[in-house]
Amino acid sequence: MTGRRRIRSTVLPRSLVRPARAGALAAGALAACAALVAGCGVVPGVTGGSGDDTITVMTWAPENAGATNKPGMPAFAVAYGRWVNAHGGLGGRPLRVLTCDEHDDAVAAARCARRAVAENAVAVVGSYSQHGDAFLPTLEAAGIPYIGGYGLTHDEFTSPLSYPVNGGQPALLAGLGRTLADACGPVALVRPDTIAGDQLPALLDSGLAAGGHDRAGDLRAAEDATSYGDAAERALEHAADGTGEKGCVVPALGDRTGTFMDSFRRARARYPKVRTATVLGSVDQTVLDASGGASGPYEGAYVTGWYPEAGDARWDPMREVIRAEAFGDNRIDPADAGVQTTWIAYTVLRQAVESLGDGEVTADTVSAALDGGLKVTTGNLTPTLRWKFQDTLASVGLPRLVNANVTLHQVRDGRLTAAANGFTDVTSTLRDAAL
Repeated sequence: MTGRRRIRSTVLPRSLVRPARAGALAAGALAACAALVAGCGVVPGVTGGSGDDTITVMTWAPENAGATNKPGMPAFAVAYGRWVNAHGGLGGRPLRVLTCDEHDDAVAAARCARRAVAENAVAVVGSYSQHGDAFLPTLEAAGIPYIGGYGLTHDEFTSPLSYPVNGGQPALLAGLGRTLADACGPVALVRPDTIAGDQLPALLDSGLAAGGHDRAGDLRAAEDATSYGDAAERALEHAADGTGEKGCVVPALGDRTGTFMDSFRRARARYPKVRTATVLGSVDQTVLDASGGASGPYEGAYVTGWYPEAGDARWDPMREVIRAEAFGDNRIDPADAGVQTTWIAYTVLRQAVESLGDGEVTADTVSAALDGGLKVTTGNLTPTLRWKFQDTLASVGLPRLVNANVTLHQVRDGRLTAAANGFTDVTSTLRDAAL
C-alpha cells in the first residue's frame, strides 16, 4: 500500500507560478536534447517553436500499460489536429499535436510533462493519468495549463493551472451513491489499492449519506490483477449480508472492471441475486457486448456518466471528425468517455485561442484567457464552463471543480440507455463529502 500524497496548496498565487517558466523551459530543453540523443521524443518532420505561429500542444495517456490503457485519447487528438489544419487551423494558426505514452507510471508521466516543456507546448489537452503529483509540478513551474484531464486525481481539482471539463471521479461516485441509496441494501465498493483509489470510498459514501444510507464496504483489490476471485467473493458476501434487501456491488477498477466481472459471474451463483452498479470509464457499450449483453452480469446496472449517451445528436460534430480523419482507426471509440473528454478539451482550447484574436498564443496567454472569465460552450455536452481561482467546492478541497453535473444511465436489454432526463448537479452532495 502506498502512502497518501501531500495535497498541494489550493491558494498558490499565479504570480508564483509564472516566474519559473523561463528556467523550467531551459531545464526542459536540456532534457529534450538528452532524449534526442537517445533517439526518442520528437515527432519527425514537424517544426514548431522556431518563430512561426504554429500552436503546439500535447495529449498523453497510457497506451501500453499493464492495467488501464486509453489509446483512443491521443489517437483522437492527432485526428483532431489533422481536421483542424484541414479547416484553416486554430484562429488561422497551424496546430501541432504531440502525443506521449504515459504508461500508467509516475516516472513516464513526469517525462511526458518535461517533453511538453521542452517542446514549448501552450497546453496539455485531454489527457489521462493517475499520477497528477508527478506531472503537475512540472507543468505549474513552466506555466503550462492542463486542459480537460480525465479527472482521476485530487490534484486535477486543486492545481491553479488545471482546467477540468467534468467532475471526475468525485462527481461520478457521489451521483452513483445518491442513486443507490434508494435502490440498494448493503453496498460493496471494489476499488484499486492505489492512492487514487483511496479517494473513492468517501465520494461514494457522500452520495449514500445524502440518501440516508449506510456507508459502503470498502474492498481493495490489485489494480493489475488477472483474476479477482477473492475480491468477488468478499463483495458478494457483503452485498448479500442478511438485510433481506437486494444488495449492490460497485466495481470501480477502470479497464480491469471486465476482469473483475468475469470472476464475479462465476462466484455469484452461490449467493442471492445482487445488483451491480458502476461509473462510466469502468464500463461502456463495448464492455456490455463482450460480457453477454442482456444475459450478462451488468443487466439492470446503474451507471453514472458525465455526458449524454453516445448516440445523442450532440456528439455529431465529434463523430464527423472521426469519420473524416480516423475512419477505420479501431483505437478511437466515440462512445469512450476518454475520447469524449478529449473532444471537449480541444473545444475549450479552440475557444481560448480564438478569444486571443491576433494576439500571441502562448501558455501564459491561454491560461490568462481561461482565468479571465472566458465562458466556454460545448454544444450542451456540459454546462457552460468558466473557471474561477476558488470555485464553489473550494471548501472541500476541490477549488477547480466547476462542472459537478452527472448523467444517469441503466443497462436495459444489454444496452446502455439514459435512465433520467438531462443532468443532475451533485454540488451539494460533494459539499458534505468527508474528503
